[in-house]
Amino acid sequence: MLTWPANVRLYLASAPVDLRKSFDGLSALASGELGLDPMRGGLFIFLNRRMTQVRILFWDRDGYCVLAKRLEQGTFRRVRTEEGRAAVEIDAAELSMLLEGIEAKELRRSKRYRPVDRELSIAR
Repeated sequence: MLTWPANVRLYLASAPVDLRKSFDGLSALASGELGLDPMRGGLFIFLNRRMTQVRILFWDRDGYCVLAKRLEQGTFRRVRTEEGRAAVEIDAAELSMLLEGIEAKELRRSKRYRPVDRELSIAR
């Protein structure tokens, strides 16, 4: 199981991505389509059209890292998405549920404080 610090930001791309792309292709998508700089931190999560593969891109001090998972059976379930947005920000719990195949339709979160980041084009 992967764990991330509480302050890391995770961005899930709303549209399916051709996952033949690797480091350069995924970083170009993060900066071009999502409008975010992948070298400034954060994890960028991409799913393929069939929902059987996921790739996670992040910058690690001196280079990009790509984590990949391919399902042998079944599909990933999309986390909540909002119409017209290139990406949605999720938290580590939502990423864990996505990777483990847990569908959270009926779960409700208690309201919590989250600071607003005015610089993001995909703000909540």
